[in-house]
Amino acid sequence: MIKKIIVTGGNGRFGKELQKAKSKYKFTFLDKKKLDIQSTSSIQKNINKFKPDCVLHLAGLSRPMSIHENKLKKSIDLNIIGTANLVKSCSEKNIKLIFFSTSYVYPGKKGNYKEDDALLPWNNYGWSKLGAEASVQMYKNSLIIRACMTERPFIHKSAFSNVISNFIFHDQFVKLFLKVIDKKGVINIGGKSQTIFSFAKSYNKKVKKIKSKKQMPLKMYMNLDKFKKLAKK
Repeated sequence: MIKKIIVTGGNGRFGKELQKAKSKYKFTFLDKKKLDIQSTSSIQKNINKFKPDCVLHLAGLSRPMSIHENKLKKSIDLNIIGTANLVKSCSEKNIKLIFFSTSYVYPGKKGNYKEDDALLPWNNYGWSKLGAEASVQMYKNSLIIRACMTERPFIHKSAFSNVISNFIFHDQFVKLFLKVIDKKGVINIGGKSQTIFSFAKSYNKKVKKIKSKKQMPLKMYMNLDKFKKLAKK
């Protein structure tokens, strides 16, 4: 049974929302200064200190998306190698690892993607997350969350009206995540399938409508049936 959880990237956007949530779990939120995922000694030091039942891995490199093109080494070091370091350390002591991946690992061409559908990232960020997933998949005491979320409020002045996604705000996502925290395998989590513009418009009436012209695939939305089934149990 999971009780004590250490969180990498604990001062990030999602980590800050998780800190506000009421939960039966004891979370210890660690920033990069306290736990550096690029350092195996730092990882092992924290595991020995806190003796967790689980590691929730939120640390990594996300946006701007261009950083994964322009700083390839940094993307690989943080997202792929950093995650692999955690897998190795957790596997040595049979500590559960929860990894937040992304819906960007799916091709985005047909939509309604299930967890066992073929994966083909459409940008380097997605590839970095899939590279990380590869190491986590090798460790069976793990949970991979393919997430689609964003911070509140919606920060952009415009949104794509022809891209269907599962965007949901971080604070809403926390509640969904906590329902399946004790599960293993791969689970898609996000909001209802709708255009990004529809999602943004419901919270910001001034957001402008634009269309994706190859900036993003048009059918990025995931199938959430597995999550709904597990969340009811």
